[in-house]
Amino acid sequence: MNINIFKIIADADIIVKFILLLLVFFSVFSWAIIFFKYKTLKAGFKQSAKFLDAFHRSKSLADVSEAAKKLRGSPLAVIFLAGNRELTYQSKSSAENGWSAAKTDSLNRALLKASNAEASRLEKMMFFLATTGSVSPFIGLFGTVWGIMISFIRIGALRSASLQVVAPGIAEALIATAVGLFAAVPAVIAYNYFLGRIKDLIADMEDFSFEFLSIAERLHGS
Repeated sequence: MNINIFKIIADADIIVKFILLLLVFFSVFSWAIIFFKYKTLKAGFKQSAKFLDAFHRSKSLADVSEAAKKLRGSPLAVIFLAGNRELTYQSKSSAENGWSAAKTDSLNRALLKASNAEASRLEKMMFFLATTGSVSPFIGLFGTVWGIMISFIRIGALRSASLQVVAPGIAEALIATAVGLFAAVPAVIAYNYFLGRIKDLIADMEDFSFEFLSIAERLHGS
C-alpha cells in the first residue's frame, strides 16, 4: 500500500499544519546552527593549536602578535591580543619601572574581559538548540493530541469508527510526533557535543590567561 505523506499533510487540520510548519522551522534553523557551530569550533581548535605552537616558538611578543592577527578564529589569539594591547598601554602611560600589583590586576582584568567575550561568542545560539531539544517533543505531542481529538470528532459526527474515518487523524498525529522527534533529537545531541567542546576551549582560555600573566610578570618584572 502506497502512503502519500504529503497528501496526508495537505489534508490535515489547519492547527496540525501550523504545528508541522513550526517544527520544520525549528529543525531547519537548528541544522543551520549545527553546521555553523561545528565549523566555528573546528576552526577555533585548529587555529588555537597553530597559535600555541607559534606562541611557544616565538622569542618575542611582537612575533606572537603577528601570528595572532592571522589566527583570529582562535579564542587564545584574541585573548593574547587583548593582553598585549594592555601591556602596550601600560608601557606608554606609566612612568613606573618594573612590575606592580596594580599592573597585574589591570592585565588580569583585560584577559578576563577578553575571555568572557570569547566564551559568549562560542556559546552564541546554543540556547536555540537547547530550546529546540526541550520544546519540540511537546509541540509534536500537542499535534498528536490534536490529531487524535479530530479523529474522535469525526467518529462522533459520522457515527462511524471505520478505518476511513479514524485513519486521517491518527496519521496526522503520528506525523506530528515524528517531526517533533526529528527536530529534537539532533538538537539535543549537537547541544551536548558542542557544550563539551566549548568547555574544553574555555578551559584552554583559562590556562592560557594564567600562562600569559606569568610570562608578562617575568618579562616586565624588576
